[in-house]
Amino acid sequence: MKCDPEGYETELKLLYRHFESSLHLFRQQSALSVSADPVVSKDLGDMSMFLAHVTPFYPDRLADFPGKLADLLSENGRSLIPSLRSHLTQALILLVNRQIVGVEETLRLFMELQTMGDRNLRKLAFSHVVQSIRRMNQKHKDEAKNRKLQSILFTMLQALVVLCDLHRRKVWFDDRTANAICTACFHSSSNSRRDDSDGSSSEDDMPTPHPIVVLRREDVYKANQKGTSASKKKKKAKLQRIVRSMKRQQRRASGNCGLGSYTPLTHLKDAQGYAEKLFSRLQKCNERFEIKMMMLKVIARTVGLHRLILLNFYPFLQRYVQPHQRDVTNLLAAGVQACHDMVPPDAVEPLFKQVVNQFVHDRSRPEAIAVGLNVVREICMRMPLLMSEDLLQDLVLYKKSHEKAVSTAARSLVTLFRELCPSFLIKKDRGRPTDPKAKPKEFGEVTIASNVPGAELLENGDEPLSGDEDESNISDIDEFDEEKIEESDSEGDGEEMASEEEDNGEEVEIASDSGDDNDDDGKDENSDDGDDDKDGDEETKVGKPKGLKRKFSDYEAQLDVVDQSLRTLKRLACSKMARASSDINDGILSNEDFHRIKELKDKQQARLALTRQGLLKDSTDSNSSSFKIPSSESLSTKRMDPAKLEINIKRRMSKEERLALVKAGRDRGKYRARTAVKQKKTGGLSNRQKEHKKAMPLAAKKAKAARSRQEKKKLQRRSSKQFRGKKAWK
Repeated sequence: MKCDPEGYETELKLLYRHFESSLHLFRQQSALSVSADPVVSKDLGDMSMFLAHVTPFYPDRLADFPGKLADLLSENGRSLIPSLRSHLTQALILLVNRQIVGVEETLRLFMELQTMGDRNLRKLAFSHVVQSIRRMNQKHKDEAKNRKLQSILFTMLQALVVLCDLHRRKVWFDDRTANAICTACFHSSSNSRRDDSDGSSSEDDMPTPHPIVVLRREDVYKANQKGTSASKKKKKAKLQRIVRSMKRQQRRASGNCGLGSYTPLTHLKDAQGYAEKLFSRLQKCNERFEIKMMMLKVIARTVGLHRLILLNFYPFLQRYVQPHQRDVTNLLAAGVQACHDMVPPDAVEPLFKQVVNQFVHDRSRPEAIAVGLNVVREICMRMPLLMSEDLLQDLVLYKKSHEKAVSTAARSLVTLFRELCPSFLIKKDRGRPTDPKAKPKEFGEVTIASNVPGAELLENGDEPLSGDEDESNISDIDEFDEEKIEESDSEGDGEEMASEEEDNGEEVEIASDSGDDNDDDGKDENSDDGDDDKDGDEETKVGKPKGLKRKFSDYEAQLDVVDQSLRTLKRLACSKMARASSDINDGILSNEDFHRIKELKDKQQARLALTRQGLLKDSTDSNSSSFKIPSSESLSTKRMDPAKLEINIKRRMSKEERLALVKAGRDRGKYRARTAVKQKKTGGLSNRQKEHKKAMPLAAKKAKAARSRQEKKKLQRRSSKQFRGKKAWK
């Protein structure tokens, strides 16, 4: 019928009449409340699927067929048997996919089919609605058609899951859809509020862009080629570890930029009003604990995401901050999420002290102490003004705990305040901070960027990763010139002053006289204390440059050598580059410059990672800090994971889990020797056995026979020459 539609019109009429008669019979049986005949139901389902496949080839003859299917599903959908209902739904989906029926005509019907209690039918209808709308917006978005579909879905309660899925897939990623999802939190039904809370505070599971790691070819070559097998194995493992960590950091950075994070709360039109209204409903709510916890998470996420000020929220949380509270880690994660630098520290200080007093004390369990220290660290990362010096030094003492979770949490707090405020720590805990005078910002203080971040990397972007190239360039210089360069560097500003005043002969003579005196004194000291090497070295360092200034002509020659030296040329080049970079920064950076800045940042991260692992030596980044405090914007954008507060905590197993673990260890088979296992193995021959049975060519057989003969002769010669000792009777 698909190949020759005109030749099978009579057969089509007969089949269509048969479908109408079976449909009429089925309706009569359902009207009489008699259970439908299974033969009639099967016949009706098969005929509907067949006609759905043939409808595109007979659009005029079967024009009223889609309407009859839709009427049957809408009127008698709940009374149909599941198999017939799924067949009719599949036939209607086939007609929609062939564009015989529009999506907007059947959308309300498919949404009603999801409420009939059939699990397979619900999955089928849901996937069809999502995929059809997604396919419609794949090439270009028809706003008029989307508005019609949205007006249908916004009035239906069961459409909330569909809207969340379409918004998560970024098909309907507009403010109208996001606000419709968020306003479902105020519905009277608790199930809709639960679904909306899940959709509003969830994260996207769509794949993020594949991160790119920039590493030098030399590092990869050294890890794979240079050194012994053991050292190469270690270098390969370190290199793989570096690549994994850098990919993880880039993935997090891309997620913070909004590429991988999904939440409709970002598109709220009135975020402050939404949070206040939902919080007032939470205070009056009499629902079960799970619904309250979900509403609490949505409020905290909204406050942190939009950096709102909701001062009554923190005392409300304070009532539930107890170690024995149900789902206390989720509650504390919500409290951390609601903290940001725009909230006054006085409003959060009671909650902060409550966490410290209830969780971090000597009589508390190690799990509670670890959770409390982690919460303190996360809150101080967002609001460092809450921490005092005495409290920090008390909390740092837990780093000596024998529990791994507690000591790790305390050390992470030390690492954080090495960057935030090293003066709060005692001297042995400070380490080597990058900025010893660093202090947290005051409340309301904002740093305004005066230039493009990373523009300074364009000035020295082509520098090598290590100092090998500089050393190779300097190695060609003569020893005498190198001594002159070192002497000129050790003199510093004094020599520059002398070069500026070289026209004044009297001052130069005074300098030379002082040099004579120092030189004579140095000679006397060297003659008196010749055995002391350190004093002699110090005097030669002091005496050499002063002695070279004894004559004016020698002084001029030294200045000429210094001016022509490589380091002076480098200084001139750096000054010229600085002037050129200032001219560049005054202008507008092009798109290529921004790509170059991104590449240089990736190279800098790679260099820092290689230096930390010991794969790169003599690097300038070796003393830089391994911990970087994220910005307040990135902290507020990223959702706080409750599992992060329970890291390294070992949970106690129940009795059933322990017994299952013991039984799993006992399920070993009877002990057998390895040779017995090999002899009774199943399968084919081993590779060694196959080599024995392999047919060798004639030349190889002859060579093997000749080799064996030669080996036998060698053994015979050795045995004849063997010393057997002297005979006793001779």
